[in-house]
Amino acid sequence: MKFFAGLLALVLLVAGVVAWLVFGSGDDAGQEAVDAVDSPYWNSETDQRIDIDGVLARVRVEGPQDAPVVVLVHGFSHSLESWDGWAADLSSDYRVIRIDLPGHGLTGPDPQQRYSVPQTVEFLAGLMDALDIEQAHLAGNSLGGLVAWRYAADHGDRVDSLVLVSPGGYSINGVTEDPVPVPVGVSFYLTQAPQAMVAAATGALYGDASRLDPAVPERVHALMRREGVGQAMVERLEVFTLPDPDADLARVEAPVLILWGEADSMVPVEHAARFETALRDARLVTYPDLGHVAHEEDPARTLEDVRAFLAER
Repeated sequence: MKFFAGLLALVLLVAGVVAWLVFGSGDDAGQEAVDAVDSPYWNSETDQRIDIDGVLARVRVEGPQDAPVVVLVHGFSHSLESWDGWAADLSSDYRVIRIDLPGHGLTGPDPQQRYSVPQTVEFLAGLMDALDIEQAHLAGNSLGGLVAWRYAADHGDRVDSLVLVSPGGYSINGVTEDPVPVPVGVSFYLTQAPQAMVAAATGALYGDASRLDPAVPERVHALMRREGVGQAMVERLEVFTLPDPDADLARVEAPVLILWGEADSMVPVEHAARFETALRDARLVTYPDLGHVAHEEDPARTLEDVRAFLAER
């Protein structure tokens, strides 16, 4: 997952440093984006600001008001824009709701520093309540996938189905029921990295970095550099845990579609079969050439499988 410290450190120290040395820091362009972060460029006319237990969250709502609801939850260090490709398609006949998680994007830091996974699940529950969503299809990538399936385990009566894109769950890089120390290099990356480093790290999430739109790392860098956001991400890593998930996965009653890029360098594709086995009703689809953010790397191909799955619900 994007939030695993060891792999982020590797990306920083190898790809990021090389990119910085070869191409320069890109600080000037990055700073322009940071300065413009609260401009209309970042804010859709469908965006709302909703107070969720003291966190003023950015929420984007699109699609017919009376249509079935799909809630999309982004991964660590990203924002609701990660789902642009899916949302543009699904909003034709679904009510699509996206959020910036606490400590991310335009939501920004939680004044009470509630960044553990259980607290983020409660944040999602608060969003559902605030928008009067009785039931929804949930989709999540990476950290967002972890939050989505844990919400489904605790609130099964409110989840029609789950779509998990390279979700978190099983231990990796030493993270278990106890968090691991955050390396200095990772803290630097999240709070001070120049745009070239962020571009290298973002490209590493793809199976083929040539598919990466240059605007994506520019956006990721700009949002990470908002006041307090990078530090909030560090604080999230400091409390991030991955206890054995099997018992909780078994509590998920909703049907689940698992999507996984076989070129995922962040969470081993071998975890996909473990999810499929642990869940009661799961279907697994893998993509040989895609990486950790398959929904972002190839929205059209992944949407074919999502559409077919949702049509059965």
